[in-house]
Amino acid sequence: MGTGRLTGRRDQEATTVPDPSTAGSAPRSLAEELRARDDEGLAALLRARPDLLSPVPGDVTQLATRAGTRASVARALDRLDRFALQTAEALVVAPEPCPYRVLETLLSGDTGTTSVRDNGARAELPRALATLRDQALVWGDDERLRLVRTARELLAPSASRPSPTGLGPTVAEATAGMSPTRIQEIVAAAGLTPTHDPVSAVTALTALFTDPVRMSALLDEAPAEAHQVLGRLVWGPPYGEVTPNPTPPVRWLRDRGLLLPASARTVLLPREVALHLRGGLAHRATEPLAPPVPAHREHRPQLVDANAAGQALTSLSTVEELVKSWEYTGPPVLRAGGLSVRDLKRTAAALDTNEPSAAFWIELAYAAGLLASDGEADERYAPTPAFDGWCELPPAERWTVLATAWLAATRTAGLVGEQDTKGRTLSVLGPDLDRSAAPEVRRRVLHLLAGLPEGGAPDTAALQARLAWERPVRGTSELRARLAHWALTEAEVLGVTGRGALAAHGRVLLAGGDPAPLLAPLLPEPVDHVLLQADLTAVAPGPLRRALADVLAVLADVESKGGATVYRFTPGSVRRALDAGHTAVDLQAFLTEHSRTPVPQPLSYLIDDVARRHGHLRVGAASSYVRCDDDGMLNEILADKRSTGLGLRRLAPTVLAAQAEPAALLDGLRGMGYAPAAESRTGDVLVSRADAHRTPPRSAPVPVPDGPPVPDATLLGAALRAIRAGDAAATAVRKEPASSGASGASGASGTSAGAPGALPRTSAAETLATVQAAAMTGSAVWIGYVNADGAASQRVIAPVRVEGGFVTGYDHTADEVRTYALHRITGVAELEEDQV
Repeated sequence: MGTGRLTGRRDQEATTVPDPSTAGSAPRSLAEELRARDDEGLAALLRARPDLLSPVPGDVTQLATRAGTRASVARALDRLDRFALQTAEALVVAPEPCPYRVLETLLSGDTGTTSVRDNGARAELPRALATLRDQALVWGDDERLRLVRTARELLAPSASRPSPTGLGPTVAEATAGMSPTRIQEIVAAAGLTPTHDPVSAVTALTALFTDPVRMSALLDEAPAEAHQVLGRLVWGPPYGEVTPNPTPPVRWLRDRGLLLPASARTVLLPREVALHLRGGLAHRATEPLAPPVPAHREHRPQLVDANAAGQALTSLSTVEELVKSWEYTGPPVLRAGGLSVRDLKRTAAALDTNEPSAAFWIELAYAAGLLASDGEADERYAPTPAFDGWCELPPAERWTVLATAWLAATRTAGLVGEQDTKGRTLSVLGPDLDRSAAPEVRRRVLHLLAGLPEGGAPDTAALQARLAWERPVRGTSELRARLAHWALTEAEVLGVTGRGALAAHGRVLLAGGDPAPLLAPLLPEPVDHVLLQADLTAVAPGPLRRALADVLAVLADVESKGGATVYRFTPGSVRRALDAGHTAVDLQAFLTEHSRTPVPQPLSYLIDDVARRHGHLRVGAASSYVRCDDDGMLNEILADKRSTGLGLRRLAPTVLAAQAEPAALLDGLRGMGYAPAAESRTGDVLVSRADAHRTPPRSAPVPVPDGPPVPDATLLGAALRAIRAGDAAATAVRKEPASSGASGASGASGTSAGAPGALPRTSAAETLATVQAAAMTGSAVWIGYVNADGAASQRVIAPVRVEGGFVTGYDHTADEVRTYALHRITGVAELEEDQV
């Protein structure tokens, strides 16, 4: 945005032009105050409010104007801590401009009354005020403090939106629409001398309400019930309903202006009266100091690290089991995106957990780039190629991938099952789960944990109170409270914390380092053996090596998890291994090699028995058929009522034809207790295990940023140079136009150099003549320029060549040589000799 766009009506805070004769006096506008800041002061503003850099302002006036826009101010207010926000709220109800002494009284009470509070407000006020100044929300010296107009509008009290201070309108605001006669009646009832006009009457009434001595005397005359009425309104809301025939105490207050009408049936307590009753306090309770977050429980750091490492190991096995369960037939993608409720329940059952936990693990795997949709016509979720590489990493490095993705993710699994603004249920992996504040809250929670002694776990209520103090704006604080609760829960199950305290590898993760070296010694080494037991189970005494785990996952079913995983061998699991291409001899040899105990006889019998029957029946594609050398077995199948749905009929003594597809026929015969094997068209036994499905290469989801990122040093430096140069061009002193010659022609055509801050306007002929003369003399000129995008700016250039409709010269604003199209120059003006 160029400065040419800002030549219309602007906010006075940004457009007041400084008078050189008043140099060194108090700033009269926000722009003047920003112009007086050094580079570090402007850099602090741009770091605190990075949205002001989108795009880079052309000069300080543009920066001040943008700092006063509604969206930018609302965002800045959302990021204030409670006491800084209370300071801004106090400035809203204070006179404008507000002296520092008055603001101090509003926040800590009048030192001449018993309501003064020594809770640190006076000591912390300079810090809060400095925060507001740094963020360009307050300007002016200590005797004339001003809150920017937009912030005042956002925080100002009204009948529909009471102020957080609980204060209502002033006497002047409340009597704005009242008849002069009624105002004079109130003045007389209050014991004041009638005046000749409403303005002086309101002034006299305001003076009465702000005079502690006279106000106390007036209230001493009030009935006791009137004090009760005032007590109900004094801390807000300041509005109350009255009947057409109010009670005597209410009439007494209303007649003397201590209650003023807000509508036909509503009265309000004027701000001046409330402040007197409060002893000058703007808030019922000021909170200048951040609530502490002490250690609620303390554990040995070694115990914390061990517990966290155990959870980290569990998280690895859970994610791996989840992703592998989707590598053959993953759940379908809903038309609107995401996972169905039924598939979420199935996944939770498979992981032996509840649905919220399953949602977290699914979203975590997705955030780490291990799961994605395959993009096929029948779209399903499946592992990505990155999953295979992740599985090959050492356990500590695998955990680092998960933890790093969790720390930066904006997708929030805790929202699953809730409804969006349109009443639609939010689903796992679906849209609308991103909350841009989530990473910042996670980091803030972990930073608070890191501030405790090693092994210290905080009280959750104290931690939530601290977060609410840091971001007190309603709506913002409620979301942050929920995000903080989820962050604590997720950090524990992921293994970032142990027993509520931050683990050593969690501290390294938070600091941006590599936690793997710290975590690796805490994780058990993978084992290459199991313990076979006579009850057809195998116990894995720790995490298994990948080759062993892969075969055992096919040969047996997981029965229980924990420190030691228990596998159970069943006829179905053994048949699954045979279907995958293993033979009975292979399986017996595998178990003998990897078991520290002898292979139990029941297990050997189970494998041999299933292998003997495996493939005795053959199913192929006719539609489908069954063939078997034992015609007695075929007779048995035909006689079984459970085979009715398969549509079987005998084609030959050893062959049955079926109407069912081969897969359905296999499932049906297995359901009847047989162990059929599929065969190819050439009669060979088919290995029925499908190949693991992978998506095409996929990138992990990009977190949704919480507004523009904080600029780095390079961007800040470039932005500051551009703003300073643009400001120098906008405030450069131009020569007065001559009264004859070219200037006379200019004046005839209505051209001029314009006021400071406005673009120069000259004719095309005068523009060409002026830049040609500047090129010959080597002098600098001030031009207005509109680029191809329509953005206007002011430049100070020293032309060196003018030809072909273009002027080339050294641009003092950009500090480089540039070329400008003459037809895009709005006008030109010569500069005073001492300006460049």
